[in-house]
Amino acid sequence: MQTAPPRLRADAVRNRERIIAAARETMVEFGAEAPFDEIARRAGVGNATLYRHFTDRRDLIHHVTLSVMSRIADRAECALVEESDAFEALRRFVHDAVEERIGALCPLLSDGVDPAHPDLLAARERLDAAVAAVMGAARDSGQLRTDIAVGDLMVALTQLTRPLPGSGCMDFDRFVHRHLQLFLDGLQTPARSELPGSAVTLEDLRRR
Repeated sequence: MQTAPPRLRADAVRNRERIIAAARETMVEFGAEAPFDEIARRAGVGNATLYRHFTDRRDLIHHVTLSVMSRIADRAECALVEESDAFEALRRFVHDAVEERIGALCPLLSDGVDPAHPDLLAARERLDAAVAAVMGAARDSGQLRTDIAVGDLMVALTQLTRPLPGSGCMDFDRFVHRHLQLFLDGLQTPARSELPGSAVTLEDLRRR
């Protein structure tokens, strides 16, 4: 019979959460190869504490990925429940997803996580369903154009929220919400142009 892992003390839980949050921010800037020293510095912990919680980079990336997916799904579910207008729920979710560093998700998913891990499969299924529900409600209300799918939205959000390489474009975050608003305007009906190709699903994105 397998025994459950021991529960962490409250201070250890806080340290773990700070490390994951710092890693999420750092990996948005530097990618999956973000320096552990920088992650520890931003989390306000020593390197030894970081390694006590996460044995290696793959382990840390796995938990950061789960955190990002869970928090984005939370935001989608809350927006759908709390907003009376379906397109406003989509608009709120898009802006909220930026705050949860959705730009880190695609690079992390392609850098060392096990796509068949049960925790990752469950998190992905929940996220897929939550985003599809927000988009479906907006589409059913007649406000969202019909020629896009969840994959289109996720690719656009990732592209629009990844900082530009190098240091030539400082304060990138202050432009993001402005550009997202332009993007959202383009999602509304009536569509002003015909999109090339076909709507992209999340399954399309996973094919390699």
